[in-house]
Amino acid sequence: QLQLVESGGGLVQAGDSLRLSCAASGRTFSSYAVGWFRQAPGKERESVATITWSGNRTYYANSVRGRFTISRDNAKNTVSLQMNSLERRDTAVYYCAAKLSRALWTTPGPFEHWGQGTLVTVSS
Repeated sequence: QLQLVESGGGLVQAGDSLRLSCAASGRTFSSYAVGWFRQAPGKERESVATITWSGNRTYYANSVRGRFTISRDNAKNTVSLQMNSLERRDTAVYYCAAKLSRALWTTPGPFEHWGQGTLVTVSS
C-alpha cells in the first residue's frame, strides 16, 4: 500500500508563496502519476496540478497556471507544489494523490491513493 503524507501548509498573506511537499512510502513511487487537488469549504474537490510518473508531462488548472509549479524527485519519493502569488481563492485543504499509471491524469476520480491533506489559508 502506498502512503502519502503532505506537509508545508499554513497561513499566509495574499501575494506570498508557499511550497507543499508530498512524501511517499510503501511502493515504487516512480511508477505512479501524482496530483495535487484541493477542496475549499462547501465546494467539491478540484484538480490543481498533476504530473506523470517520469515528470515529463504536467497539467495545471486554469486558475493556477502560471502561479503554481508541480515537480517530483523520484529518488527522494517526493512531489512538490510551489505556489506563488497566492490569492484568497487558493484557500483550501490541499491533497496529494497517486495513481499507478504512466499516463497523465487531470481529474481526481481516477486517483487511488490519497494523503490526509494540508490546510492552506490565504488572508487578504
